[in-house]
Amino acid sequence: MSRQDPVAEQGRPASEPNPGWGAGIADPGPLGLAGFAATTFFLSAVNADLLPKTVEAGVLGLAIFYGGLAQLLAGMWEFVKGNTFGALAFASFGAFWLSFWWLVTRGVPAMVTAKASPDDINHAVGTFLLIWTIFTFYMLIASLRTSAAVAAVFLFLAFTFLFLSIGAYGASTGMTKTGGYLGLVTAALAWYASFAGVTNSTFRKTVLPVVPLAAALPVGRKHN
Repeated sequence: MSRQDPVAEQGRPASEPNPGWGAGIADPGPLGLAGFAATTFFLSAVNADLLPKTVEAGVLGLAIFYGGLAQLLAGMWEFVKGNTFGALAFASFGAFWLSFWWLVTRGVPAMVTAKASPDDINHAVGTFLLIWTIFTFYMLIASLRTSAAVAAVFLFLAFTFLFLSIGAYGASTGMTKTGGYLGLVTAALAWYASFAGVTNSTFRKTVLPVVPLAAALPVGRKHN
């Protein structure tokens, strides 16, 4: 009989039971969160002006391999485990980092070659970020049935994307810098959730709390 990981369900709503055929697979959540946190941290340090814009290319390796492929793989393993939320979140944000790499290395240079104006390029980047803002806000709603640790990540990430999108549309360094600082908080929260996942799993007990929300807010209970 397979043994259930004590934190494998931190991103799974109570209505989604863990299928038996995927129960033997280790929890991919800590991997996905760690890849997301590391890549977000580097880019946010640039956006917050803690690192110069000239070193932004340093994030591209992380974007392809850690934030991109590793997180995409975590999403695929979440599909196997039957975790719809985790599968959609990790697969999508893995694809985000891969598409970010493409935007920086192929998309923007192609726009420059096509003689797009700086405003048009900013609007294209702003629209790219707006798409992820919308996605993250509705995933924030879904995260309210997972854990406080995961929900906090999505809360700060949603506002990170929002400020970065506004900053791109308006060519506002102030908005982009605010988005950068929010991104640093997001990365720290994602690292905590990853740390909690791997530590609690390894110790086979709750060492670092993630505060499950599904138990605190059961379906059907009325609130005044």
